[in-house]
Amino acid sequence: MEHTKFSFEITPTNPVAQLGFEAWINDQCIFNTDHVGKSIVVEGPMPPDGVEAEHVLKLILKGKKPEHTQIDANGDIISDAVLEISNLTLDEIELGHLVTKLAVYSHDFNGSQAPIRDEFFGTMGCNGTVELSFTTPIYLWLLENM
Repeated sequence: MEHTKFSFEITPTNPVAQLGFEAWINDQCIFNTDHVGKSIVVEGPMPPDGVEAEHVLKLILKGKKPEHTQIDANGDIISDAVLEISNLTLDEIELGHLVTKLAVYSHDFNGSQAPIRDEFFGTMGCNGTVELSFTTPIYLWLLENM
């Protein structure tokens, strides 16, 4: 049975900041680092594609601290350490707008506000989790959501 392939790129805006990152497929950790110091590509197989099933891809930012964000006297952010997630693909098909449409970013502004479930536009700036739910066979899910 053929496995669905996935990949995505992670790029830190501040390579010296100690931002950690995890990626999970369902309940299996597939990538874990305590420091994303350069742009990296995460890729690998997912569950078999021919089996009808629901799946969740989780992307987790960890280790963000208040000192990673510089704020001026007016309260405006002048520099920040974030992770940019790009080129998310399933079976070599870039999801593009589907990530924006379907992914949910849950975070609490690093403890400064109440927890929220927000849209995800490719940037993780707060400790939290981006979840993208999908089903296999992947081609049916793509047809239903494009």
